[in-house]
Amino acid sequence: MADDRPASVFFFAPFVSSTMAIEPGWIDYNGHLNMAYYHVLFDRAVDEAFGVVGLGPDYMETGRGTTFAAEVHVRYRRELVLDDRVRVTLQLVAFDEKRLHFYSEIRHATEGWVAATSENLSLHVDPATRRVAPFPEDIQANLAVMLSSHARLPRPDDLGRVIGIPARGHARPDAMAFAAAGARVRH
Repeated sequence: MADDRPASVFFFAPFVSSTMAIEPGWIDYNGHLNMAYYHVLFDRAVDEAFGVVGLGPDYMETGRGTTFAAEVHVRYRRELVLDDRVRVTLQLVAFDEKRLHFYSEIRHATEGWVAATSENLSLHVDPATRRVAPFPEDIQANLAVMLSSHARLPRPDDLGRVIGIPARGHARPDAMAFAAAGARVRH
């Protein structure tokens, strides 16, 4: 007798994307990756991770639903240049019936240092109505497995950061802060 239940989903903790290359058109006049393309790298990794959960392109094409970004907070930690190869990690932090909260890091593929972090809130949307709607039960079950796997990971330091200028006497010019954070500048 065939088992009609879907196969159980297994998740690495954190999810790790395929290796990605920096494209020549993404390099700006400063000789490093333009900030917009950090988002492209994050987005490609999200597509990979969400595909494992069942939220890939076929999910949208079948009309079951899709996800929309509601809020994103990116922190640029270290420059990327044309020859760099990267991988993106993704950690599911929380979810409810209509939302996903997750954290990602772009890491140099061979050296492992963090180039950028991204904290995200995504909404599940019914593509017919373009309104927020609950995830189907099978997707919620997959998310529960993913969250259980990722719950063992430490809470990222960048999670929940607030943008602002520190109180007087604690502020440092942006270039000094970037350098103090371990930025590598290549000329």
